[in-house]
Amino acid sequence: MKLDYRIFDPTGNITLLVETPMPAAMQPRIAAQLMALEPRAEQVGFLSPDGALRMAGGEFCGNAAMSAAVCAAEAAGQDRTVQSVRVSGAPAPVRVEAARQPDGSWQGVVEMPRPTRVTQRMLPGVGVVPVVELPGITHVVLTEPMPRPLAERMAREWCLALHADALGLMFFDRRRAALTPLVYVPEADTLFWETSCASGTTAVGAYLASEEGSVSAALDQPGGRLTITSDDAGRLHLAGAVRCIAQRTAEIEP
Repeated sequence: MKLDYRIFDPTGNITLLVETPMPAAMQPRIAAQLMALEPRAEQVGFLSPDGALRMAGGEFCGNAAMSAAVCAAEAAGQDRTVQSVRVSGAPAPVRVEAARQPDGSWQGVVEMPRPTRVTQRMLPGVGVVPVVELPGITHVVLTEPMPRPLAERMAREWCLALHADALGLMFFDRRRAALTPLVYVPEADTLFWETSCASGTTAVGAYLASEEGSVSAALDQPGGRLTITSDDAGRLHLAGAVRCIAQRTAEIEP
């Protein structure tokens, strides 16, 4: 079976968007095959003919939402776009603005879904830590480093303990304004130290806003910088760069 897909680089978080329609039940298996073909890829999303986006694990992803908007704009020959993108895990379409830059990349801004809860939870091994629940994914904000093998084990254990659809461990260095994201998606059975994480950046922003009343933070991540800001109404806006780096066709086992 042949399928068409594009490769996007939203702040280093390499994302494959499949343009050939695929049933949801097949998507995790197809995503695994594509990620084997594209070793740099960190996640796979599937576009429907009406422009809706479903991630392979049914989670929400702001970076993929920006990429989907750019994909539609490039297909339409536009240099600027404002779209409402339906994304898995989000209760309502998310508003995405994107503008092409002189170097061919795009600057995107997403109005991120609001957290459903920002709490302090007791978790085995770390004690009481901030937990931010977003539609489709939950993030644990950690201000102390942890050995990677332990973090990977905790991501799986805490995902079960928190009954989360997907779980991020956001290692946040407040002094350096730096973020190192680890994301576990059970349905797709993926565990990645991501180069950037839009929903994780939003979760850190929501945590900071819960302490300070508002937020405006640029967080450096392994793949680059994402910016999270709040407006007077408390909405959270995430900004970052997106680039389409390839368009390919693959032969996949159905």
